[in-house]
Amino acid sequence: MNNSVYNKLINREAKLAVIGLGYVGLPIALEFAKKIQVIGFDINEERVEMMRNHVDPSNELDASEFDGCDIEFTTKIEDLADVQFFVVAVPTPIDDANLPNLTPLIGASKTVGQVLKKGDYVVFESTVYPGCTEEDCIPVLEEVSGLKFMKDFMVGYSPERINPGDKEHTLQNVIKVVSGCCHESLDNIAKTYELVVGAGVHRASSIKVAEAAKIIENTQRDVNIALINELSIIFNKLDINTFDVLEAAGTKWNFLKFSPGLVGGHCIGVDPYYLTHKAQQSGYHSKVITSGRYVNDSMGFYIGKQTVKKILAKGKHIQDAKILVMGATFKEDVSDIRNSKVIDIINELKSFQVKVDLVDPHASSDEMEQEYGVALTVNPSNDYDAVIVAVNHKEYKVMEESDFRVFMKDDLGIFVDVKGIFKGQIENMEYWSL
Repeated sequence: MNNSVYNKLINREAKLAVIGLGYVGLPIALEFAKKIQVIGFDINEERVEMMRNHVDPSNELDASEFDGCDIEFTTKIEDLADVQFFVVAVPTPIDDANLPNLTPLIGASKTVGQVLKKGDYVVFESTVYPGCTEEDCIPVLEEVSGLKFMKDFMVGYSPERINPGDKEHTLQNVIKVVSGCCHESLDNIAKTYELVVGAGVHRASSIKVAEAAKIIENTQRDVNIALINELSIIFNKLDINTFDVLEAAGTKWNFLKFSPGLVGGHCIGVDPYYLTHKAQQSGYHSKVITSGRYVNDSMGFYIGKQTVKKILAKGKHIQDAKILVMGATFKEDVSDIRNSKVIDIINELKSFQVKVDLVDPHASSDEMEQEYGVALTVNPSNDYDAVIVAVNHKEYKVMEESDFRVFMKDDLGIFVDVKGIFKGQIENMEYWSL
């Protein structure tokens, strides 16, 4: 194996390319670039220019992370000509009908296919359903390149495990699942990833197993959160605080710690749909996973409706009501607004003709306007009937009841604490949480 791809990479006789430089692709490109020669490829010239200037467009990495990296950022396909190891890390979203949208993945496969040579390796990191790499991507690589899979080029799959905003569970210290199309390819791929993953790698028995492992990680979380969300709806009807119940139940050693909330973003809120789609194609209609998705997808509307009920119960006219929503991103302390379920709360409130203002210290107003048609409010007023803390950003966690009171119109103000972070701290407003 002296002339293996792995040896060529570490001897700088070959380059590695990362295709797609979002919140998954950029960190791994920079880690590899500390050890070997790397080309970072993305189709967005504006983003590439930012990275050339040591700026992470996803706001996840500091400028210092670019230091000492042997990397060239480009949007030009011809710059990939002397690459021998391709890592594809493009998004795999769903469409409006909650079906897999493979457009970015197929597009990236075509890009790689244009420069693929004999002896090259292609490893996919995007989250997909079991079988996608072999059934959807490899045929595109073969067709565009004119080469034969296994004979001319090798393919592997190594799912990303990046958690946005998480400085603890980083690429280096989370075990990486790797797979290949044969023993030799698995060995090359595993050794290459071991260069950057300090925690080591787990060699999966096949590409399909690795694909399935990734998708059930997020599906398991989704179903567990859905159960807690459903329990919170039941406990609300029974007039019990869900967080009190979870605290009590959590004293048992094997009780799983999950909390109710909005499930958005591009992992937990998306990946289960890839699995249910594949299950449907295989003749099985998923029941538990689909039910979980239904519950989690309806939580924003539920929170909006409950807020409206509380305002009506105060004897106010709902059409005259004004509500401040705090937090727009899909999770705390990140700037990413993709698939944020906060917009469901806002849409539900607006369906009752309520005036809604939205603030967020991390989100971009332009992006919110572009994606959802809702701009951020720069200066919130002091005449709101309700305040909804939808995302527990660190900036909000340090606030006290008096800080929220200044936003309220009168003493009949309602404080909605989606994640229950102010439990027991609100005394002079009506408090409600999931």
